[in-house]
Amino acid sequence: MTDEPRETTERPQTEPTPQSPEPVAETPQPQTEQPEASAAPTQAEAAETSAAAAAAEEQPAPTLEERVAQLEAQIADLTAQLAQARQEARENWDKFVRERADLENFRKRRERDIADRVLQQKKALLNKLLEVMDNLDRALAYQDSLDRQGLQQTLRLVAWQMNELIRSEGLTPVPTVGEQFNPYIHEAVEAVEDSEKPEGIVVEEVRKGYKLSDETLRPARVKVTVAASNKEREQPGGEGEA
Repeated sequence: MTDEPRETTERPQTEPTPQSPEPVAETPQPQTEQPEASAAPTQAEAAETSAAAAAAEEQPAPTLEERVAQLEAQIADLTAQLAQARQEARENWDKFVRERADLENFRKRRERDIADRVLQQKKALLNKLLEVMDNLDRALAYQDSLDRQGLQQTLRLVAWQMNELIRSEGLTPVPTVGEQFNPYIHEAVEAVEDSEKPEGIVVEEVRKGYKLSDETLRPARVKVTVAASNKEREQPGGEGEA
């Protein structure tokens, strides 16, 4: 018998499939625990507390004499504080009385100074007026011996002296004739009809007015124009409307 060759059937080899790498698990880091603050007292504090309690228990209770001495010392201390407070209150009251008296004296001195200043101003003004009165008395004394012209000249001199006096004191006359009527400085005593002038114009001065600085000391009495009536505006011989 002859040996026949056997056919060997070879299977194709498959390539191995590459596998994805497995994730590596992280190794947990050990956490360091912080020591918590203990609420309980430490051994040293506990020992101190125990020692204080033991010392308190060992101290004997104060006797009656010691207690009385302590109370007397407290009373003496409070008495000294009360005396000091009363002394301070007395000093403050005396200071208040002195300052009040000083304030009252200052007020009286101030009023006296003002009164003296007003009196000095009155004296100065009256002395100026007396000079004018002296000239007026001289004019009256020699009026029989003076002629008309001399008397008029003397009166003009007295009037000029009086005007200079009031001007030196800050008085100025209020403008009147030809000015527009101003109720703050004028006082109308009569209305005058005038067709040639606008309404509200001062045409005559009845009494002089004066101003002291910017204030009206005395308003001037004046006559003021008003619009002419319809009757005066009509022509002669004209007839009014029915």
